Amino acid sequence: MNQDEQHQLTHLDQDGRLRMVDVGDKAVTQREATAQTTIYLGPKGFPLLLAKELKKGDALAAARVAAILAVKNTYQLIPLCHNIPITGIEVDFTPDDRRQALEIRVTVRTQAQTGVEMEALTGAAVAALTIYDMCKAVDRGLVIDQLRLVH
Repeated sequence: MNQDEQHQLTHLDQDGRLRMVDVGDKAVTQREATAQTTIYLGPKGFPLLLAKELKKGDALAAARVAAILAVKNTYQLIPLCHNIPITGIEVDFTPDDRRQALEIRVTVRTQAQTGVEMEALTGAAVAALTIYDMCKAVDRGLVIDQLRLVH
């Protein structure tokens, strides 16, 4: 990697070593990010999830709490993330009867010197993993797909 390419990667210093980006000179601004993922549950798990009849309990409630905890702890999971003040978290679930799937959206807000994209992505991923964990006894063919930043 040449020096021009290294300078485009903000987490590398001039010698190519990993570093946490210094955001100290940036202004504190309102920031928001939304991430989304989908978990495909199939004909066994999907109706049980919606009816809250899983043996492990209410998976949606557990996934909501898991997403919130994941957002608040992203800096402990992703090595170069800053610990930033979170001012708001929204976790939304949209069932898709046709695909027997659940869409998960996590929106995170802050007033800080850096964004909350990683927090939103981490929240959506951990919510999906929680649904997976609570439904895997019913069907091991669950698929988590298309984790992405949408805003």
